[in-house]
Amino acid sequence: MKPKFAIVSDGSCDLPAEEAARHDIEVVHFLVSFDGERYAREGVDISLSEFYQQMHDHPRQYPKTAAPSPEDFLRAFESAARKSPFILCICISTKLSSSMQSALIARDMMAESHPDLTIAVVDSLCATLMQSVYVLETCRLRDTGFSLEEATEEMEKLRKTARILFTVGDLDYIQHGGRIGKMTGFAGNLLNIKPLITLEDGEIHSSGIRRGRKKSLDGLTDLLCNYLESLQLTPKDCSMILGYSYDEEEALQFADRTALALEEKYGSPVAIPSCRIGATIGVHAGPTAIGFGVIQRADKSLQKKI
Repeated sequence: MKPKFAIVSDGSCDLPAEEAARHDIEVVHFLVSFDGERYAREGVDISLSEFYQQMHDHPRQYPKTAAPSPEDFLRAFESAARKSPFILCICISTKLSSSMQSALIARDMMAESHPDLTIAVVDSLCATLMQSVYVLETCRLRDTGFSLEEATEEMEKLRKTARILFTVGDLDYIQHGGRIGKMTGFAGNLLNIKPLITLEDGEIHSSGIRRGRKKSLDGLTDLLCNYLESLQLTPKDCSMILGYSYDEEEALQFADRTALALEEKYGSPVAIPSCRIGATIGVHAGPTAIGFGVIQRADKSLQKKI
């Protein structure tokens, strides 16, 4: 019987350190800078609470991120190789970052010194919360006894069900990142318009607008319910997580409201864990971003085949 494969993910998965450790995930961190010169590893050299506090305190100081280097991935692969000769590396969508390119270079470097290793590098077509649930479902398959090849094949199918559903409190950071024009952002802020946004297949799509924060949050709950209905799923069939940037209290209250709405609709209690959105996406969404990462559970997918 083959040993369990090891899992490496770039830091876009946004899993808290204790959660990554509990699932034995090697994380390769992105870098973040507020001055374009000094870069720190998010979640290591600078905590996410410190990162968002600085964004909150200096709203016109737009930070930047940098993808991990091949050497960063090389160190993670070397660590993973001590656990298993089979390694699965999960990267943020190539449509959003060059992280996977660094991972591929590191894989080739490892092949020269460790020809006995099998390293699969995959484009998750995900980011942040969406990548969180993608990685956790990969862990579920690993712990169930799936081989590297079997898990990679199954996750490629499940990837089609992965989404991020989110909103932001203002349009400044999205505008600064070039996603909308300056006049659109100005008018949107003036009219208190909040966008509803979906990330699917590695690309960002508009899912409507709402006026005011509360209505935009209610809109996220509607998007989540629409997602479940479109795939004929219930909350129990999914792995989901609520992500937030700065305001933890608002996020926890929103998670409770959404859980109650889902319980009323589907008739059973729903637990929605929460975590902070990492700097990789936070630099583009800003300190008021909040939303869901959701994917169909791997065991639900397997049940359909029986």
